[in-house]
Amino acid sequence: MAVQTVTGPIPVEALGRTLMHEHLFIAFAGAEYDPLAVFDRAAFIAEAVKRLKQLREEHGVRSFVDPCPIELGRDAAMMKEISEKSGMHVICTTGFYFEAMGLPIYWRARTADEIAELYIREITHGIGNTGVRAGAIKVATGAPAITELEKKFLAAACIAQKATGVPIITHTQDGFGGPEQQALFAEGGVAAHRCLIGHCCGNADPAYHQKVVAGGSYIGFDRIGLLRFQPDEVRADNLAALVRSGHRAQIMMSQDRHCGWLGKFARQLSAEEQAHIDRMRAEGNWPPPYTYMFTDFVPMLHARGVNQEDIASMLEDNPRRFFAGEALPPRAA
Repeated sequence: MAVQTVTGPIPVEALGRTLMHEHLFIAFAGAEYDPLAVFDRAAFIAEAVKRLKQLREEHGVRSFVDPCPIELGRDAAMMKEISEKSGMHVICTTGFYFEAMGLPIYWRARTADEIAELYIREITHGIGNTGVRAGAIKVATGAPAITELEKKFLAAACIAQKATGVPIITHTQDGFGGPEQQALFAEGGVAAHRCLIGHCCGNADPAYHQKVVAGGSYIGFDRIGLLRFQPDEVRADNLAALVRSGHRAQIMMSQDRHCGWLGKFARQLSAEEQAHIDRMRAEGNWPPPYTYMFTDFVPMLHARGVNQEDIASMLEDNPRRFFAGEALPPRAA
C-alpha cells in the first residue's frame, strides 16, 4: 500500500514518525493585495527546510502532513521543493476551508459532483500543472453547527473519497461538530476509520472525546501548543484519559503550526498578543518551532502515565494504519 507525497508515492511503511496536521505556509484570501504583506519565497523555503531538518534530526520525524485548504495559500510546487531539500516526506491535501473563513464564491456555486471532480483530479492527476498529487482530502466546518453550504462540500469529499480511496482529514471549529461530521460521512458512505476528526482537543469535555472515538474515527489532538484555544494541561489530561480507556489506536497528535504567514492574521490581535509575538520574533522564535510537542508536551504526557511505547504508537502506527486504510484494532483492555 502506498501513500502519495508531494514528491511521489511511498510505501506506508516508510512514513515513520508522522505529524498529521501541520502547515508550512498560510495566506488568507486578500492578503496578496496588502502592500505591507511582503513574501520572500527563497528566504521562506530556506527557513522551512531548516525547521523540517531539525524535526528529522532531533526528534526522528519522517513525515509531515500539511492539510492546507486550497484557498489558504496552498502552494504545491513550494511544498515539493521544501520536501526535496529537507528530506522530509510531505503530504498535501485537496479540499476547501469552512464557510465563515473560506469557500471561494466560484466553488460555492458548484454542485457536489463538480466539487468532487476537482478533488478527484487533484488526487489522480495533480494540482494545476505542478504534477504534485494530493494524498488526502481536507474537510472543514464551522461553529456552532455545520452549515448547509459546508454540507455540500462535505458530500463532495465523500464522493471523492469513495472514488480514490484516500483518507479524509477534518477541521472542526472551537471544539464543535465532530460527531456531526461523522454522521455526514456515514451518510455519504465513507467508513469511519477513513476519517480523522481534527482539533477535538479544542473541546475540554471528555464526554465529547468519548463520543468521537465511539464513532470509530481517528481523533485529532492536533492543536498542541495553541494555548488560545485550550491550556495544554487540559489537552494532556484528556489525551491521557483516552489512552487509559483503551483508545490509543485512534489518537493523532500534532500542533497545527505554521512556518510562514502572509501579512497579518485573519483577526485583530490584542495588544498583549502582539507584544508576545514581537517578543518571540526578537528572540528568533516566531513562528513557534515545530519541536514544541517533543520538548514540552510529551513530558507532560509522561507525567500523566503515558509511556514512550504509547507515544511511538500514536506517532507511527496510527498514521500508517490511517493511510493504509486498515481497520482499527480491537480496543485495548
